[in-house]
Amino acid sequence: SAEDRIAVNMGGTPPPTEAPGGIAGTGVEVFAQVNEHTQRSDSLAAPPAPPETFGPYTKKGQESTGVLTLVDMLVADLDKEMQEMDVEEKDAQNDYEKYV
Repeated sequence: SAEDRIAVNMGGTPPPTEAPGGIAGTGVEVFAQVNEHTQRSDSLAAPPAPPETFGPYTKKGQESTGVLTLVDMLVADLDKEMQEMDVEEKDAQNDYEKYV
């Protein structure tokens, strides 16, 4: 008001302002969603059967063994490399003994 502005210009304090109300300062006080429930004779009937989807559950055979086969191959490769290293080490030892 004009009186408040004059008082502030003369060095006074402004009047308090109201805090914003509602949800997050939007002024919306309540959000209510209302849905009317009615009983009908057709709503008491059993619902229709669900649509046909995938067939019955079957276990996947080939895909699940792929990882296990890979691990087995890695173990076999490691065993082969260890055997090769043993043979090379024995050969190197024999060569050293002949040299010395």
